[in-house]
Amino acid sequence: MSEAATPVRKYLGQTVEVKAAHRIDEARLAQFLADTVPGYAGPLEVRQFEGGQSNPTYLLTTPGAKYVLRRKPPGVLLKSAHAVDREFRVMKALFEQGLPVPEPLVLCEDDSVLGTAFYVMRHVAGRVFLVNSMPDLTPAERAAVYDSANETLARLHTVDHVAAGLGDFGRPGNYFERQIGRWSQQYEASKTVDIPEMDKLIAWLPGAAPPAGETRLIHGDYSFHNLLIHPTEPRVVAVLDWELSTTGDPLGDLSYHAQEWYRPNDGDARGTLAGQDLAALGIPTLEAYVARYCERVGRPPIENLGFLKAYNLFRVAAIVQGIVGRALQGNAAAQGAAEQGARVPILARAAWACAQEAGAI
Repeated sequence: MSEAATPVRKYLGQTVEVKAAHRIDEARLAQFLADTVPGYAGPLEVRQFEGGQSNPTYLLTTPGAKYVLRRKPPGVLLKSAHAVDREFRVMKALFEQGLPVPEPLVLCEDDSVLGTAFYVMRHVAGRVFLVNSMPDLTPAERAAVYDSANETLARLHTVDHVAAGLGDFGRPGNYFERQIGRWSQQYEASKTVDIPEMDKLIAWLPGAAPPAGETRLIHGDYSFHNLLIHPTEPRVVAVLDWELSTTGDPLGDLSYHAQEWYRPNDGDARGTLAGQDLAALGIPTLEAYVARYCERVGRPPIENLGFLKAYNLFRVAAIVQGIVGRALQGNAAAQGAAEQGARVPILARAAWACAQEAGAI
């Protein structure tokens, strides 16, 4: 991950000194790496990536190589959250299939080593754009980055996950119903204030979910802050953060990614493409982007877009609420997480508006 940042070229990926709440036994880690990672040779320098909201992530630097470590955070965790073992498993399978993911090296589920489970992967150099309009790129570069993101998502959704050893990676049944249930429960578990629109969505979404569609491997958080772009070229070199990956309907991934175009102005630092001059930016319209994806995966045009928008905005609201809950418990991985609570009602209102467009009353 790039450590560069300027007022215009604003990337995620800067590192800071390891925060007090996330300190690890560096000597114990160095010995573990020497015992398990071929070619490892110290001395070891450990810094923490700033910007992650879920699993604390560290940059490990040695004279001859760089690695990245992701671990479960300390403290009481929501059920099924922070599953670094699942991240490691899916990345290993996809790396072996030739998909652009960092090479996973070792998984450690022994809490006695660093206090929580973790895995180590090889560092990949690149840029992670924070602002979706990518203001420092030319229109042609933006067009190429967006097209590469589209092509990478299509590649992921055409992987034979059964042949890749991930046939049991997700649960059976209707993907959207399953996800609505999961995020409804996690929202309720981390709820801090009453938001009427969230209650309405929790009641409406299950009955509005479409019939079960095709099952594919999906990322679960496919957006530009999780796409590593080549240091100098406008193309994806790695997809990061597989914590929410599962098997299910690929339209969940696509419509979540499509929030770049319809996300409300909720204070998210990534911004939104809604209302921007896309032609001047070199960014395709949502309709053109979705059509290109459908062409690449060989599927018919997408229906039920209103439901998909409502579902995804609801899902993000529930995720953000989870971040707020962890911040209040003192185990969120980024500063300022508690302030994100103001985003939840904005996202909920926008989601309910999309639901009403799809027929909710």
